[in-house]
Amino acid sequence: MILSTLLHRNPTSLLPPRHLLALRSFADISVEHGRGAWKTYGDITSYQPGKFQIKTFNKISPVGLSRFPSGQYEIKDGESATNAHAILLRSHKLQEDEVNLTVRAIARCGAGTNNVPVARMSELGIPVFNTPGANANAVKELVICGMLLGSRRIVDGINHMYALGERGEQKERVEKDKAMFGGRELKGKTLAVVGLGHIGAATARDAEQLGMHVMGYDPMLSIENALKLPRSIQLTSGMLEAVKNADYISLNIPYIKGEGGTHHVIGEEIVSAMKEGAVVLNFARGELVDSAALKKHLDENGGKYVSDFPDDLLWNHPSAILLPHLGASTEEAEDAAASMAAETIRDFLETGTIRNSVNFPSTSLPNRPENSIRFTVVTKNVPGMLAHISEAFAGSNLNILQQINQSRGNVAYNVVDVDTSGHGVVDFKDVQEKITMLDGVLSSRIIYGVPGTGYAKNLEGDYFV
Repeated sequence: MILSTLLHRNPTSLLPPRHLLALRSFADISVEHGRGAWKTYGDITSYQPGKFQIKTFNKISPVGLSRFPSGQYEIKDGESATNAHAILLRSHKLQEDEVNLTVRAIARCGAGTNNVPVARMSELGIPVFNTPGANANAVKELVICGMLLGSRRIVDGINHMYALGERGEQKERVEKDKAMFGGRELKGKTLAVVGLGHIGAATARDAEQLGMHVMGYDPMLSIENALKLPRSIQLTSGMLEAVKNADYISLNIPYIKGEGGTHHVIGEEIVSAMKEGAVVLNFARGELVDSAALKKHLDENGGKYVSDFPDDLLWNHPSAILLPHLGASTEEAEDAAASMAAETIRDFLETGTIRNSVNFPSTSLPNRPENSIRFTVVTKNVPGMLAHISEAFAGSNLNILQQINQSRGNVAYNVVDVDTSGHGVVDFKDVQEKITMLDGVLSSRIIYGVPGTGYAKNLEGDYFV
């Protein structure tokens, strides 16, 4: 078993500069790994042979962390996890130099991954996972709360009663002043739900139960989420059509930068089509809304903007209700998200299965057949890679029992089960090196039941194990 090994003449010749200083401070350990003693680099005080090490940022729910069996996993905070095999985080803005060379995967306890450099992780061959739906109920309940806040002048009433209390007039004025805070009911009103994923679908269902008419728009609506929608929902072919007659507009879409993305998707065109008095509910991402366009609408047409994201322009607008980022801040949501993230990481580390990844293809093979060993290989998505991998196995007289190859964007992922009959550990390590050093391969793993072992990377032509 080893932490990490560089098999070439100069172990630090081509390592990124940020890792060189770290390597100089690491203890030098000799270990057995199939074909003699190889040099390995790692912090011996942080190394637990035979265990996966999980690096955590932020306060992760103990309920979620308990999903990692203590006999196979150790959990360490931040910098103390110098040999991490996976990273688990919530809102921490992850930097590349916090991702050890030993890291195989990253999981965020939540739906959004804006705080993770996903594109760079794809280049490094590291899958990034999220937890879609884990916080859906918590956010949905806050959306419903937002509709009530935008309808009944509750915040204004609270502030008024506080001022009366300071003057000792609350009992005298409580009935007289209630007319100042008249509102409207949700029943019979129209809600436009933009984005019909887990949160959007849940919001649509509950809104129907409140007696609302529900419009929906989602150009990427999945069959799974379509089956969760209320039967009465009216789906539209465009966002403009969905919002133009809506009394309430709930945004439930991801924030995507760049051309064709969702930055300021609620801009002048959409805002100008909204009816007078419309309430915009944004519990998705602050950058979705063009604040200047919305301010103009609020000034001229009334209505409300309710969000749990900060806004430099609308923070003190009388028609804006801005909350702390509370969407998923419930004990239940934090437990569910951490549990889902932990299970996703376990599936990947223990079986090579990929689900709920934002940059890798969903991939799953049945359990390994008896007398077999599992290889996983991450490559660039270029022609011929699968053939080269298969040739490497054939050249080592290794019989493939089952395999799957999936791709997404610039990344391809391969899971291969090979027959162990007549072969020893040396054979498997030799073929792993051959495969890993193929042009276009980013990393490989041999999954054979010993936690933390069997990982190799191609670092610009150098073999790191």
